[in-house]
Formats: sequence, C-alpha cells, structure tokens
Amino acid sequence: MSQSGLAAVEFAMTLPTLLMVAFGVIETSLILYNKTIITHASREAARAGIVLRSPKLSAAAIQQIALDRCAGSLISFGTSSPTVSVAPSGGGGDFGTPLTVSVSYPYQGLALGPLIAAVAGPIVLNSSTTMSNE
Repeated sequence: MSQSGLAAVEFAMTLPTLLMVAFGVIETSLILYNKTIITHASREAARAGIVLRSPKLSAAAIQQIALDRCAGSLISFGTSSPTVSVAPSGGGGDFGTPLTVSVSYPYQGLALGPLIAAVAGPIVLNSSTTMSNE
C-alpha cells in the first residue's frame, strides 16, 4: 500500500480550518482595537464638553472632537465613518446635568467581516459615555 502524497492531502484538508482560525483572530483583534478607539473618542469628547469653561462647547464642537480622535486611528477596509451623537443636543449644560456622547461605527472587516455581515447582519461598534457637567 503506497502512502505517497498523504501529507499533501491532509494539509489540503486542514488548510481551510487553519486559515479560518488565523483570519478569525485577526478580525477579532481589529474589532477590539476599533472598539477601543471609539470608546476613547467618546470619553475625550464627553470630557471636553463637561469641563468648566465659558461658554460651554456646542454639540457640533463636541462631535468634531470625537471625529478628530477617530480620524486616522480606526482601521477600516471600507468607506464607513463613525457617527457621533450628543445629548442634550445643545451641547454642554448646567452644573450637575449629564452629557452623553455616543459614537457608532459600522465595521467592515478584512475577510470574515463581509461573510459574517452576510449571515448575521452588519457589525456595528457602539460606545457611549455619560459625564456630569462641572
């Protein structure tokens, strides 16, 4: 009984599984990295919006701070960009009132992202930070 070529057949059978695991680790790492970036952006924008200053920052200025923190840091394989919402919509408020900054980012993956999105829907990363005005 000849066993020549058996190693090549076994390798061909296990290669797809190994590639799926490798790409899964890479995709998960990219998702966690991007989640960290948008969490940092929401915290920075909320902090800028609540600090004691006169006049308080507007909602548009707070949104721009979050977008600036995301710009150049998010690893994106598509044309998606984060969306930022500020509540209350007027921006900074009175002493003790809460300010909430929410950042949402639709993640478009490297290889498995489009496959997962086709089955389970788009992957949307969300982060929200609430701080009380100083």
